[in-house]
Amino acid sequence: MSRQGMVAILGRPNVGKSSFFNYVTGKRISIVEDVPGVTRDRIYEEVEWSGRRFTLADTGGLEPNTSDTIFRQMKRQAELAIELADVILFMVDLKDGVTADDMDIATLLRKTQKPVLLVVNKVDQVGAPPPEIYEFYHLGLGDFYAVSSAHGLGIGEVLDAILAYLPESGDAEEEGSCIKAAVVGKPNAGKSSLINKILGEERVIVSDVPGTTRDAIDTWVTKDGQDFCFIDTAGLRKRGKITDDIERYSTVRSLAAVDRCDVAVLMIDAKDGVTEQDTKIAGYAHNKGKACIIAVNKWDLIEKDAGTTEEYKKSIREKLGFMPYAPILFLSALTGQRVAKLYELIRFTADQAAMRVSTGMLNDVLNEAVAMVQPPSDKGKRLKIFYMTQIRVKPPTFAVFVNKAELFHFSYMRYLENRLRRSFGFEGTPIVFKVREKGKEEA
Repeated sequence: MSRQGMVAILGRPNVGKSSFFNYVTGKRISIVEDVPGVTRDRIYEEVEWSGRRFTLADTGGLEPNTSDTIFRQMKRQAELAIELADVILFMVDLKDGVTADDMDIATLLRKTQKPVLLVVNKVDQVGAPPPEIYEFYHLGLGDFYAVSSAHGLGIGEVLDAILAYLPESGDAEEEGSCIKAAVVGKPNAGKSSLINKILGEERVIVSDVPGTTRDAIDTWVTKDGQDFCFIDTAGLRKRGKITDDIERYSTVRSLAAVDRCDVAVLMIDAKDGVTEQDTKIAGYAHNKGKACIIAVNKWDLIEKDAGTTEEYKKSIREKLGFMPYAPILFLSALTGQRVAKLYELIRFTADQAAMRVSTGMLNDVLNEAVAMVQPPSDKGKRLKIFYMTQIRVKPPTFAVFVNKAELFHFSYMRYLENRLRRSFGFEGTPIVFKVREKGKEEA
């Protein structure tokens, strides 16, 4: 099974790493400030270049010999990024020249035996690079790439070079044959126990100490002719409780696991119910458009009567009101109760998220819905919906062409969503509408 690959940007503080990151991603995610140490944690974003995707990670500045506590933590963060990266971009500053810290970092990177691309930043002039740039050969990392993060110069050449070192993307059909399920939730909800039960062996360390699983772990299993990849993740905690730098990066890895999964399995501890952190994790998966299953674990420990299950479901729906589409499964990872049902549910929700509906069938449902409930109006101007077509899957995404986008109120959008679900299912997956005014760009 193929993967996207990870690229880490490293270097001293204030050499332009975050500016490079922001330019490549097209987003001002990293804070750019002319003060060393502003970017303390790794920040990652998915990047697409020449039809290939990879994860780009920005890191805090490396100061190898610092005694400052904050900078020591940043150093550890960067070292962890090195361990996980497929390609390392070592960024230096033309204006500073080669510093003692640059030499120390270069020595560290040579020992990694990973591809290292030397990027000389702040080369702001078009044309032949200035003579002083050639002193960076002293770092012993071979040729360099001259760039200007501020002006976007030379960045395309760096991205081209990155692609040569990334893992092969693999065959699209083969990639789609395996359903990737990320098991996420707060610490000690039973994620690793579930993976162990699925595998039938103690493959993942299980402990009652929160945060035992540090990294995302992929395990593969075949069930009834279908390949599954289960991604066990470190438990996600409230930010204020994340004091260990390794655990902090595990949180990033957990979110990255959601990014690359087909189905997110949100593990709820039955004894605790839906917590604030569960809500945040569910919200992240929802906003990413991921199909989702709510798995209530440790159900064997709950005292029950005739109405317990329905009352519990009602409580979940109230607290996770933004994802009414997500099926709820009560199970016990310890005893194996209903664990086999999870395979079926993952496969079903993955199929639902990948479902395509013809434009003709969509508009039959649309016309019927409009006839039953008239579109809203404002100040004598009524919303007119011309037609609807599906433009994407995972999640199912629909372009709705209208006369006036601002008339398409959220309540009517929700009404149409419910009509689509009633007609076609789309169980377990969010539905996205792209409202477009006819003859104009997307609204």
